[in-house]
Amino acid sequence: MFSLETYQSASPVVLGVLITLLVASGVTWTIILAKSFQVWLIRKQNVKFRAAFWGAKSLQEAATLEGHNGPAYRVAQVGFETLKDLDIESADDLRHSGDRQEVLERALRQQIQKERVLREAGLVVLASIGSTAPFVGLLGTVWGIMHALTDISKLGTASLEVVAGPIGEALVATAIGIAVAVPAVLAYNFFLRRLKTSSTNLDDFAEDLIKVSRRVTFKKPDAAKAGEFVSNASASSAVVRNLKGATA
Repeated sequence: MFSLETYQSASPVVLGVLITLLVASGVTWTIILAKSFQVWLIRKQNVKFRAAFWGAKSLQEAATLEGHNGPAYRVAQVGFETLKDLDIESADDLRHSGDRQEVLERALRQQIQKERVLREAGLVVLASIGSTAPFVGLLGTVWGIMHALTDISKLGTASLEVVAGPIGEALVATAIGIAVAVPAVLAYNFFLRRLKTSSTNLDDFAEDLIKVSRRVTFKKPDAAKAGEFVSNASASSAVVRNLKGATA
């Protein structure tokens, strides 16, 4: 529609606006692709770990699972480490002060918050681009129209040949601004929804872990049961079967 020569003669402000919008578009699609892969990978990791976790015969066996990664796995590992510190060591610092369940809940909550912050990476950029791109394009439009009016005043005529080029360039700036903003806004809403769903699932998983941990201890066994953990296996298995329906 407009040749390269046309934009080379355009106002530097309009050219700067167009370049800024093109860069913002590239950043937007890079984030969209990266976040899409992240969502797919995290869901796959959570499904795999939860299946292995609920398939374990005991909490001690679940604590030794290997070859896993992802938010649910990291939350579980924090829970296991906290339980071991509480049951095996006689810690008297502030970190381990309070009721056993309260300490576990605090550790899990902190880890879930860390996972949320990790998942939020890039969303602020999408929100910023989605909210500002139309106005950046509008700036180019306004400046282009001012440039066209200046040409009219210099030439002393308002013929179509004089105003068509500058005004067309200005309107293209607005169109590009909208085209950049729409994918950014849609992607932001989608990934924000996935973030909320993932956080809710992690909260549910943490609650299930707390329920199971009430019936299991990591305390060192006595001489009669050397090499074994002290646990109520039947009660733990029943809880595992009841909670096994959780999904990623």
